[in-house]
Amino acid sequence: MPPSRRAFSLADLVAALAITAVLLALALPSFSRALDRAAVRAATREAMELLAECRRVAMARHALVACRIDAAAGRVVLHAESDTVMALSLRERYGVRLGANRDSLAYDGRGAGYGAANLTLSISRGAMAETLTVSRLGRVR
Repeated sequence: MPPSRRAFSLADLVAALAITAVLLALALPSFSRALDRAAVRAATREAMELLAECRRVAMARHALVACRIDAAAGRVVLHAESDTVMALSLRERYGVRLGANRDSLAYDGRGAGYGAANLTLSISRGAMAETLTVSRLGRVR
């Protein structure tokens, strides 16, 4: 007697594909939110590091150093005197949007913020957003 063959019918395969499609449709929004959260956190961490580097460069050079924020292009650029020390394109790297209450921030040679107001930088993607605040003393929170 020949061995019996077992196989899936077309109806079984269609049912399995339908269940898989429903499960993927349910999981996709959560996965998208997780990607947005990771991108915003990474971009925020890099922006904090760049602002801290701006302060360190100002103290090392004992000179005025500026950190310019181009919200439209999604870039943060560190300028020391006539040199561009570092540029960070957060939009290209993480696909985030930037918003700021000022277009630049400067540190004096002591590492204190130079200017009249605090800087607030918001970084967002999808429904996720984080805000960095730089105090007049130059501290990033």
